Amino acid sequence: MQSDKQSLRLKNQLCFPIYLCSKEIIRRYVPLLKKLDLTYTQYIVMMYFWENKQSNVRNLGKALLLDPSTLTPLLVKLEAKGFVTLEADPADKRKQRICLTEHCLRFCRENDSRSQQLMAQMFHGIPQEDILTTIRTIMQMEKQLGGLLPGKQEEETDK
Repeated sequence: MQSDKQSLRLKNQLCFPIYLCSKEIIRRYVPLLKKLDLTYTQYIVMMYFWENKQSNVRNLGKALLLDPSTLTPLLVKLEAKGFVTLEADPADKRKQRICLTEHCLRFCRENDSRSQQLMAQMFHGIPQEDILTTIRTIMQMEKQLGGLLPGKQEEETDK
């Protein structure tokens, strides 16, 4: 076990390498995203849509851990760019349904290979299994931390 002084060193903190890696990955996406006229958050939303052809604001926010005050202006911008349409859910007019346009579907198909190429460049030399293990571990950590956040458990029981 490390001494308290050693454990507090920045290089020994789990959050620091994750933070650095996240910043660097996003920085590497910037040239691609500028060409596509998207922010990184808009890009993440688009990738969500690649997996989920239709959604609503609540489910999208829940999946990406983004609140409606962040999502609404983002979705309005994506609608202006022709990626989505926002419409009232026929089953519940209070909910907004997000529908993908053909432009969005074409973007997702074309971007699939771009994204794979970028990942291959960024992580060249790292075995695919190591990358997948890292993703699974980080997602497991996020899931555990999500359950530990103050107020999170109360929110879940209120639903």
